[in-house]
Amino acid sequence: MRILHVLILMLHFLMFHSTVNCVTLNCIKTKHIADDGWSGTRWDRPAIMRIMEEVERGNVEVLLFKDMSRLGRDHLRVGLLLEQLRENGVRYIAVGENIDSEKGEDDFMPFRNIINEWAAKETSRKIRAINESRTKNGKHVTGAIPYGYIHDPEDRQKWLLDEEAAPIVQRIYRSVIGGKGVQIIANELTAEGILTPAAHWHKIGAGMKKPFNANPCLWAPGSVINILQKEEYMGWIVLNKTVKETYKSKRKPNTPENKLIFKGVIPQIIDEETWTVVQRLRGTKRKHQKAGGEPNPLTGVLFCSECGHKLYNKLGKSGEGKKPHDEYVCSSYRHYSRSCSSHYIRTEVVQDLILTAVRRVCRYVRENENIFVERVRESSMLQKEESIKSSRRKLTQSIRRRDEIGTLIKKLYESYALDKIPEKHFTELLAGYDSEQLKLDDEIAVLQTAIDAYNTDSVRADKFIELVKKHTELKEFSATLLNEFIEKVIIHETVKIDGKRTQDIKP
Repeated sequence: MRILHVLILMLHFLMFHSTVNCVTLNCIKTKHIADDGWSGTRWDRPAIMRIMEEVERGNVEVLLFKDMSRLGRDHLRVGLLLEQLRENGVRYIAVGENIDSEKGEDDFMPFRNIINEWAAKETSRKIRAINESRTKNGKHVTGAIPYGYIHDPEDRQKWLLDEEAAPIVQRIYRSVIGGKGVQIIANELTAEGILTPAAHWHKIGAGMKKPFNANPCLWAPGSVINILQKEEYMGWIVLNKTVKETYKSKRKPNTPENKLIFKGVIPQIIDEETWTVVQRLRGTKRKHQKAGGEPNPLTGVLFCSECGHKLYNKLGKSGEGKKPHDEYVCSSYRHYSRSCSSHYIRTEVVQDLILTAVRRVCRYVRENENIFVERVRESSMLQKEESIKSSRRKLTQSIRRRDEIGTLIKKLYESYALDKIPEKHFTELLAGYDSEQLKLDDEIAVLQTAIDAYNTDSVRADKFIELVKKHTELKEFSATLLNEFIEKVIIHETVKIDGKRTQDIKP
């Protein structure tokens, strides 16, 4: 006798769990499967995928569920799924709606599926409206919190410093400035037995309630990268970081201008200057000098004065004694371009020059602090004031034009729907508006970045003075010294003047 397989699908709000229980009764084997915590609008739910695998194998004769909404909330996909069940000879029963495929088709089933989808859409709209209202007021809509913070027991909307985790965050940022890669940082944290973020939250009762089975101190590079990306460490609340076009689509990163940022609301772990330096360093790929070693910190800092390309680090041995050499050449020249020359310079020469320049500047700042602050601010005003005024005007114009295009697109759709314009003209106009809007979005992002950079110049002098005071002794060149003091070094080609080789280097 063939064993009858009955798969019962219950969703998360029923009193069932995600575990699978099997019982045998009168040669009938039943499997109870539940999707606990999954929305019916999603079709990657583990239970529904498992059921369809069993259907394809021919192991299912009857599928029993509460009602059609439990199967899914997309009338097109539900229809396709039911057709797949019919093709495989599976009988399906929706108990709440008295639907049984063995008794024949239900003419109202398509309408029920449409109503189920509409209910999901309407619920999504209401939830989105509530979330938008909360985020505009600077309130979080989820319980997620970055490693280094904990919720205030009296108000979960407030974040407090996690005294145990915050120093680890600071250490990770300092390590990057010190020239270390994320893999090396992860290895060091693992070797020292420092709990990973997930294990730490479990320990303090702020995360998973179930036991933590994996190695609680095994740090992955991805965990370090995730920490290095968090803007919240600067004391900001950052909301609307992701967006969904419809309730059916997946979330994707939001554009910078559409994020909501509230500065100075939560305790600061990393200052803005440090965070900015770390993002710049992470944006540069560096070649390791040897397996497991640290890359040359000068990579990504040295630039060619002629073509503007970065200089490339060359390592090797040459000559009779196979002496090691470590130098930089223009990456454009390295690729056999005729448009540039080598701009050759030895690594140790650059390091010595940078160390000398930093020492000289620091000595001047200590002896002439007030004069230094005034000069920095005057220089910033003279160089950028006019360009920033122009950028602000362009930004206002671009934002106004983008809003106008949005209005025009709406009117265009209305005209097309009312048959006031032919489809050909509608398509051409819409494509033109879309193209212009994309260009405006890019332009707005660039202008806003320039304005934000100008607004921070007024405090950079004070930050630099703090940095000088922190480095009381500058005995030798280091990655930390380079990354904290230097952003860019321009390397000129070597020339001969009165028979002597001369080369300009401008930090």
